[in-house]
Amino acid sequence: MQVEVVFDLVCPWCYLGTRRLRRALRARPDVLVDILWRPFLLNPDIPSAGLPRQEFLTRKFGGEERARRLYATIAELGQAEGVPFRFDRIRRMPSSLDAHRMVRFATREGLGDAMVDVLFHGHFAEGADISHGETLSQLGARIGLDPLAVRRFLDSGADTDQVHAENLRAHRLGINGVPCFVIAGQHAIAGAQEPEVLERLLDVALVEA
Repeated sequence: MQVEVVFDLVCPWCYLGTRRLRRALRARPDVLVDILWRPFLLNPDIPSAGLPRQEFLTRKFGGEERARRLYATIAELGQAEGVPFRFDRIRRMPSSLDAHRMVRFATREGLGDAMVDVLFHGHFAEGADISHGETLSQLGARIGLDPLAVRRFLDSGADTDQVHAENLRAHRLGINGVPCFVIAGQHAIAGAQEPEVLERLLDVALVEA
C-alpha cells in the first residue's frame, strides 16, 4: 500500500507526525507500505541562505514569547515519541528547498526514509542549518551517501524544479497544512495524528482495496 506524506522538513508537527506514522506501521507488520515523501514549502519566500531565527519568529509569530509557548507544547508532545526537540539550538531558520532535494537524491539510492529522519534530527535536535550545502553533505554521509556526490548534486541545481512542482501540486490538491497523509491515493488526513487514527485509516483503505 502506498502512503504519501506531504511534509516540510522545518515543520515540527511534521517531525512528530512522521514518528507517529512509523509507530502506526510498526503496529501493523501485516501491511506492506511504501512511503512516498512529497515536499511542501511552508516558507517559500525565505532566501536560500535562511533568516536569523529572531527575525523569522517576529515575522511569523509577532515575537519570541508566543513562539516559546507553542514550542514548549510541541516539545512536551515530542518526548512521548522520543523526539528530542531543542528549539534553543536553532540559530537560523533555513530554507528547506535543498533539504527536500536531498530527500529525492537519497530516495534514488534507497535511503529516502533514513534521509528524512537524519534531516529532522539534525534541524530540530542539533540546530543544524539544513540550507547549507556542507551541512547537508555531512548529514548525508551519516547514512552512507558520498559527500562529494552530494555536493555535485546540490551545486547542479538538479531537482529544484521538481520540488517546486510537487509543492504546487499539493496546493492545487487543496493541501494547505502539513503534515498530510494520503493513503492508497484516496484517503487523506492532515495533522500530526495519533497512531491509532492512522491505523484506522489504513484499515479503511485495506477494506476498499
